[in-house]
Amino acid sequence: MQATPPVADCTVENCSFNDHSHCNAAGITIGGSEDHASCATFVDIGQSGGLPKVVAEVGACQRAECAFNDHLQCTASEVHVGPGADNADCLTYKI
Repeated sequence: MQATPPVADCTVENCSFNDHSHCNAAGITIGGSEDHASCATFVDIGQSGGLPKVVAEVGACQRAECAFNDHLQCTASEVHVGPGADNADCLTYKI
């Protein structure tokens, strides 16, 4: 089984796991609806969270129709997260 892809960057500044455009959650889950994929790990509570010196990886992807999805695992080389239809979307999502 291949390693899970890293979250290369995140431009959602109001996420509690964002540390200078780096995600420091241990792992993220991609969710969303038919036409887009959102970062289901997004939290906006005005408090910093996560672990120091961690580069988040994609733990699971619920977007089975994505070209990078293989048995609910992401096969992209890296994932970019940023504002989209929701506060935090997976910008690597591709049908």
